[in-house]
Amino acid sequence: MHRNRHRPLIRVGLAACAAVAALTGSLLSTTQADATTEARAATPAAPAAPAAASWAAPLSASGRWIVDANGQRFKLRSANWAGAQGTWNGSGDIADPANHHSGENANGMPLGLDRASLPSILAGFHAVGVNSIRLPFSNEMVHASTPVPDAAVAANPELRGKTPLQVFDAVVAALTADGFAVVLNNHTGTTRWCCGLDGNERWNTSRSTTDWANDWVTMANRYRTNKRVVGADLYNEVRRNITDDPNWGWGNDKDWQAASLLAGNRILTEANPDLLIIVEGINWTGIPLDGLPHGRPTLTPVRTLSHTLVDPNKLVYSAHFYGYTGPNHSGAYGTGETHDARYQDLTRDQLFAEIDRSAQYVTTDGQHHTAPVWISEFGTGAEETDPAARAWFTNFTDYLVARDLDFAYWPLLGWKGNGRGDSWALLRYDPNGVRSGILDDPNDWRAAAWTRLIGAAGRTGPIAPSARWNMLDLGSTDAQPSLRMRARPDWDSGARKGVCPDGERIIGLAHTGNRGLCTTIGDPDLGAPGADTTVVRDESYVRDDWATGYTKLQCPTGMAITGYSVRGATVSAALCTRPAGAPLGTRARTLWFDRGDNRPANGTNGTGGEFAPGAYKGQCNADEYAAGVAFTRRVGSSGTPDALLCTRLS
Repeated sequence: MHRNRHRPLIRVGLAACAAVAALTGSLLSTTQADATTEARAATPAAPAAPAAASWAAPLSASGRWIVDANGQRFKLRSANWAGAQGTWNGSGDIADPANHHSGENANGMPLGLDRASLPSILAGFHAVGVNSIRLPFSNEMVHASTPVPDAAVAANPELRGKTPLQVFDAVVAALTADGFAVVLNNHTGTTRWCCGLDGNERWNTSRSTTDWANDWVTMANRYRTNKRVVGADLYNEVRRNITDDPNWGWGNDKDWQAASLLAGNRILTEANPDLLIIVEGINWTGIPLDGLPHGRPTLTPVRTLSHTLVDPNKLVYSAHFYGYTGPNHSGAYGTGETHDARYQDLTRDQLFAEIDRSAQYVTTDGQHHTAPVWISEFGTGAEETDPAARAWFTNFTDYLVARDLDFAYWPLLGWKGNGRGDSWALLRYDPNGVRSGILDDPNDWRAAAWTRLIGAAGRTGPIAPSARWNMLDLGSTDAQPSLRMRARPDWDSGARKGVCPDGERIIGLAHTGNRGLCTTIGDPDLGAPGADTTVVRDESYVRDDWATGYTKLQCPTGMAITGYSVRGATVSAALCTRPAGAPLGTRARTLWFDRGDNRPANGTNGTGGEFAPGAYKGQCNADEYAAGVAFTRRVGSSGTPDALLCTRLS
C-alpha cells in the first residue's frame, strides 16, 4: 500500500516507537471487543446468474503461469479496491475524515459506496480494463458487529443496516456476478491505514497465528460456493515492528514462511481447495539508519526455501514495488531516510535487473520455487511532477510488459474534491458521484503507460502442464503435503516426517539439514488415492549390497520412495509407493553424496534448483526414481543420508 509521499514507511526514535506501541494496545482492545461469532457463521449465497466471462473458474498455477479451469492462460490484470483494510491514520477522532488517509473515510468497507452505486462503480472498473480485483480486508472487519453508518452507503441504500463484513459480501457478489475474478487480501489486522509501525506489521502482531489462520478458514469458507473468488492473498507487506524482524525459515513465531505454509494448507484442506494461495515476500527487515543492516528481502528467500502446498498447483508468489522505495530504502523522507537508492533512482537496466533478482526469478522453469509472480501493488500519482518518479512508472510498466507478469495497481478507486482524495487512484468520484479517471482526463500523464500495460498481448491460449519440483524441509517439524498420507494414521510415530505431494516422488536428499526434493518428471503416476504404500524401517527388502558397510532402506520391487522420516538427524524410515500405471524399472545404480554434491548438471535450471544450501546433496536423474537410501551410524557419523539407489523409471 502506498502512503503519502512525505510520511516515512518506518519511523525511528523512541518517542515515535512509544506512541505507536500505546496506540497498538488500544487498537487491540477495540478489535477484541468487537469480535463476534455471528459474523463468522454467516455464509452468503453465491451470486445468481453471473454474467458471462471469457474465463472458467477456478484458477490454478501451471509452472510460471496462472490458468483457468480449461487450462487457458488467465493473466491477472488487476487493481486494488481499497477501504475495507482501514483508512484511519491512527490519531484523532476516527469519525473525522481529516484523520483518514487522503481524507477518505471508508468506514471499514470498500471505498466509494457513499458516492456511487455498485453498478456504476463496476462499469468504471471495466472501462479501465481490469479483469480482476484484489480486495483488501482487515481481521477486525471479519469480527465487527456494528452496522456501517447510513451516510457511508448513501449511494447504495440497499446496504443500510449491514455490518462491514456484510457490505463486503455484497461487493464480492456484485464483482463476481459482473465477471471479475476476486482475490481476497488480508491487508491488516486492525482497521487502520498501513504500513509503518501501526500494529499491522505481521500477521500475528495483534493476534495469534492460530487466530489469524482461523480467520482465513472463515473467509475462505464464506465464499466457497462462489467460484469466481479465486485467491487468498495471505498477508500484506510483512515487516519489522518496533523490536523484531520477521524471518523466513527460523521456525519461531516470527517465521513468515512457516506461518504462510500453515495457513495456506489449512485453507486448502479445511475450507476451499479451489483457491490460489498467494504468498507475498518479506517487505522490510532492520532499522533504516545508515550504518545499520536493513533492506527489503522481497522474494529472495524463496530461492532456497520455497512453499510446498498440499496442492502445489495453487501456489502464487507476490511482491510490491513503488518508485520512492528501494531495495534498501524504506521510502521515508526526512526522519528515517537513508542514503540508499530508491527504485526511481535506478537506471532502466538497473531496475530491470533488480526486479529480476528479487522477484521475477521465481518464474524460472524447472525449479522447486517455480510459480507465477503477481506484482500485487505498484502505482503513482496523477499529480506527480518529479521526472524521476514519472520515468520509474514508465520503466516499471514496460518491465511488466516485457516479463509478461500478472499485476494489480494501487489503488483503483478514490475520492476527489473538497481538498480530499488520493490522486494515485485510477478512478475518482467527487461528492456528487461524478467520476473522473485515468482514461477520462487528458492531463493524466499516466494514461499512456497504463494503456500500453493493460493492452499488452502477452502469452495466451492453452498452457501445457509441466513437470513439478517441490522441496521438503524437516528441519524442525513435519512436512507432509500429501493429502493421502495426512488422511492415514501416523506412519512413524515420534519421528519428523516428510512426504511428497501426491503424484510426486523423492528424487533428491541432502546429506545434512533434513532437506528433500520431490518431482513429477517422468510421470510415474504415484498419485492415486488408494495407492499401495509400504513403510520400510529395516533391510528386509535389500536385494544386493549396493552400499557396502552402510545401513540400507530399500523399497520393495517396483516401488519408489515418496517420503522419509528422521529422528534428530538420523534416517528413521522410508515411505514407498507403487505407481498406479505402468510398473517401474529395476536397473539401478548407487549415487554417493557424503563428500560433495552429486546432482545432474549440478542442479541447474530444469533439475529442481538449490534445495539444501550449504549441504552436500544427491539427486537421481530425471529418468530415475529413488528406490533406496543408505546411511551409517559409525563413529563420526550421524545417520544422515549418504547414498541413494537411483533406479530407471522404465
